[in-house]
Amino acid sequence: MALDYRKCAEEIFAQLGGKENLVSAAHCATRLRLVVVDNSKVNTKALEEVEGVKGTFESNGQLQIIIGTGTVNKVYDEFLAITGLTAATKDEVKAAAAAQMPVWKRMLKTVGDVFVPILPAIVASGLMMGLVEALGKIDALNFASTDWYGFLDMVANTAFAYLPVIVAISAARVFGGNIFLGAVMGLLMIHSNLTNGWNAAQGYDVWYLFGHVEIGNYTLGQINQLGYQGHVIPVIISVWCMSNIEKWLHKKVPEMLDLFITPLVTVFTTALLTFMIIGPVFSTAETYILQFAQWLITVGFGIGSLAMGAIYPITVVMGLHHMYNVIEAGMLADTGLNIWMPVASAANFAQFGACLAVGIKTKSAKRKAVAIPSALSAALGITEPAIFGVNLRLMKPFVFGMIGGAIGAMFGAIAKIGATAYGVTGIPGYLTINHIAPYTIMLAIAGGIAFALTFFFWHEEVEIEEDETSDDKAPKKVEEKAVEAVETEAATVSIDELADVIACNKSLTVKAPVVGKAVPYTEIPDDAFSSGALGNGVGITPECEEVLAPFDGEIVSVVDSKHAVGIKSKDGVELLIHVGIDTVKMDGEGFTTFVKEGDKVKAGDKLIHFNRAAIKEAGYSDMVVVLVTNSFEYDEVKAL
Repeated sequence: MALDYRKCAEEIFAQLGGKENLVSAAHCATRLRLVVVDNSKVNTKALEEVEGVKGTFESNGQLQIIIGTGTVNKVYDEFLAITGLTAATKDEVKAAAAAQMPVWKRMLKTVGDVFVPILPAIVASGLMMGLVEALGKIDALNFASTDWYGFLDMVANTAFAYLPVIVAISAARVFGGNIFLGAVMGLLMIHSNLTNGWNAAQGYDVWYLFGHVEIGNYTLGQINQLGYQGHVIPVIISVWCMSNIEKWLHKKVPEMLDLFITPLVTVFTTALLTFMIIGPVFSTAETYILQFAQWLITVGFGIGSLAMGAIYPITVVMGLHHMYNVIEAGMLADTGLNIWMPVASAANFAQFGACLAVGIKTKSAKRKAVAIPSALSAALGITEPAIFGVNLRLMKPFVFGMIGGAIGAMFGAIAKIGATAYGVTGIPGYLTINHIAPYTIMLAIAGGIAFALTFFFWHEEVEIEEDETSDDKAPKKVEEKAVEAVETEAATVSIDELADVIACNKSLTVKAPVVGKAVPYTEIPDDAFSSGALGNGVGITPECEEVLAPFDGEIVSVVDSKHAVGIKSKDGVELLIHVGIDTVKMDGEGFTTFVKEGDKVKAGDKLIHFNRAAIKEAGYSDMVVVLVTNSFEYDEVKAL
């Protein structure tokens, strides 16, 4: 029986606490994304009983109601008609959700939004600086006196020498300002007419724009002719002011004059604010923050680092770890050495050790299949799979990782380890650190302690789960067959080269729509998918950038943001192919679709092309989700 979209929307609305509790609404390929004023007024239990609703959860300030591909858009249209809300863009919903967050959390999220996109530039420069410096220290090569050394040194330090410009551009994008005006503000703060910020101790001149009108110890209109090399906080605050001034002017200035007046007034006003107030105040505040961070790392024989090594993975869980980017970027710009990196590296490598111990000790093939790859990822500095997929779920390994990270970080502080970049930890950190041997010992301490504690003191419990396919819901021990990994180096493949990944009774065997390694749907890092609410299937870590039709059928849905399609086979199998996790927020950037709703396709026809680098640069997983959304119609849907 077809779902009554109107009734579904009405029943959803009835459980949301009234229209006054709704801020905005949008939808993606599978769910309604709502922002509400007060989540406590939402009757979540009743929501999940609504026919057509497959589950609910909260994420990033949004109430997400899982409905399913091809259906959610129809329910959404009815929902707008009932509530009187206007259709919101995903950016508007994202902004509304952010506005519901506490101020401190919004500020930390903003810091992450500014610094994460510029990581590639920082990492590239940091790695090159480390390599150039290492080669320069080898006397036998005499590399430091060559022209190559001079050229490579210039290339390597450019990102740090002009860091305020990079930060300003990124900040303008985050705050909704013109990125080119942002670039002007960043350049202005390191202008060659100003005394280089690193040479401030040698003295600098002062401009007095309004004469010598003194207010206490402050001279009105005093501008120190001093650049802001080595500072990032004043740049962010300055661009925030610039963006708000620009947006205000766009609303007030007549359209025919906007092109001339708005940028002129924006730059002039922001420049005055920056050099008279923002720069002096926040550069001083940033100096104190850096001094405190350096003191914390070195205080009491590394006690401060010990504490931070323990706390660091908790901040990862809370999504607050990007706040350290300000400290690390400031250190690099100020001294060229990031001494905060050993804290992060020790903490991350300890989570690797704990996860590896779980992978070796566990008797569960499913858990082993998750733990070993996650541990390897953590060793390379990407800890989220290890933390969220293994250690935090079992808790003891997570705590043991905190202990190992704390002791390793303390050793790193005592050994005076530092790096020439941020965002690079674990094994890749060897390319940026200043002392290789102590760094090796630090990793061995952090990972070794966490491994030993987990191996000897964590004891696996037999997991009992409900068999959701049985009528009496009798509990049974679950054993899942590991999904066969599909590996190829080819960028473009034919459907014949792809392995079977899903079987729907004897009705249809579904081929992988992309080349890559497959895992059961329960291991997809998204609650809506891993819960099974949208159906059984697999997640595939792609090794190419093409999505092919896995069988002959009809395209039943193509989302506006181009990252997902729904396809129905001649036998009635309804399949969702969803590229990436949370990639709806990219609004189609990096995606190209080759089909539209209603198209008939053959197995192997190209459906989507996606840019893996763009997805990762945006901070999202590129895992391709493949789910049989009408799994309930089959006695058995299983991964092969």
